[in-house]
Amino acid sequence: MPSIVAAVMTGAHQPLELRELSEPDLEPDSALLATELSEVCGTDVHLHHGRLTGVPYPIIPGHVAVGRLEKIRGRLDDVDGRPLAEGDRVTFLDVHRTCNRCIACLVDKATTRCPSRKVYGITYGLADGLTGGWAEKIYLKPGVRCIRLDGVAPSLYMAGGCALPTALHAVERGGIQLGQSVLVLGSGPVGLAMIALSRLRGAARVLCIGAPVGRLQTARRMGATDVLDLTAADEDARRTWVREHTGGRGADVTLEATGAPVAVAQALRWTRDAGVVVIAGQYTDGGDVSINPHHDLNRKHLDIRGCWGSDFAHFYRGVELLKDPLFSKAWESLDMTRFTLSQADQALQAVANGEVVKALIVPQA
Repeated sequence: MPSIVAAVMTGAHQPLELRELSEPDLEPDSALLATELSEVCGTDVHLHHGRLTGVPYPIIPGHVAVGRLEKIRGRLDDVDGRPLAEGDRVTFLDVHRTCNRCIACLVDKATTRCPSRKVYGITYGLADGLTGGWAEKIYLKPGVRCIRLDGVAPSLYMAGGCALPTALHAVERGGIQLGQSVLVLGSGPVGLAMIALSRLRGAARVLCIGAPVGRLQTARRMGATDVLDLTAADEDARRTWVREHTGGRGADVTLEATGAPVAVAQALRWTRDAGVVVIAGQYTDGGDVSINPHHDLNRKHLDIRGCWGSDFAHFYRGVELLKDPLFSKAWESLDMTRFTLSQADQALQAVANGEVVKALIVPQA
């Protein structure tokens, strides 16, 4: 049986190892995907830095990927009930085993909080098989949800990647209305996607505070009307800048996508009275931050909403957006840097240092 090469993260702060793994025996209604591209996400950096709890190291990272179905055992259907076939180019929802029977799923309507939820490349480990995209092939377990990428090039899909459904969820939580002003804190892939989606949703003005300068240039291409380099302005200057660009009031909606706890306090202070704040960037515990409940929350009458991950609806609608040439235009301009499996450590470092807008792993290179 032919071997499959994968980049394996053995533990936090450890160099990745290239390993040859055996091709799995397929269970009924499962498949083997030949990986074309996989993303290097900020989450992968967090995994490498040991900032997520309960990670079953060693793991194969890469929770977003695209490829062609190489082998199918049994039947594999899309969400419309149409059978998928060997040779189809697909992507798949990294979230698996959402139960649809617990209180989070059925009562709270918050499937991202389902306790049975498992995630490819994050909470599935090497012991679970080929369950990450940084490998020549990926094992799609029974029940994994796939979407055909008819009319969407692999590179365009990966330009959206994990950030697109995450940002779609955050923008949806923000309830952005036509003509509103939006402030995006952070210019990583999620922040950039928030900019594009806010404009598509009808925001008249989208401000972005982030860094480095190269990403702010990308932010403008994605639809930002004004940008500010956070390294060139202290907190007082940033607050003044936001007010100058929002008629002295603050943003109608602020979307946080930085991962820095201080940005949460800033989001509260730079949003207008009775505005909306969505916190999407605090995926790991970055520490505490001080706020004044009276001045920052109560008196301002703010609506504050957390946003954890995304679900199938965001994943599905993200692909639908990319099928439309008008909607997908922003992502076509996104710069992406490609790395081989043997360069996975370099890819992680480039993302961690902000040296690239987006990094991709090409397993078949």
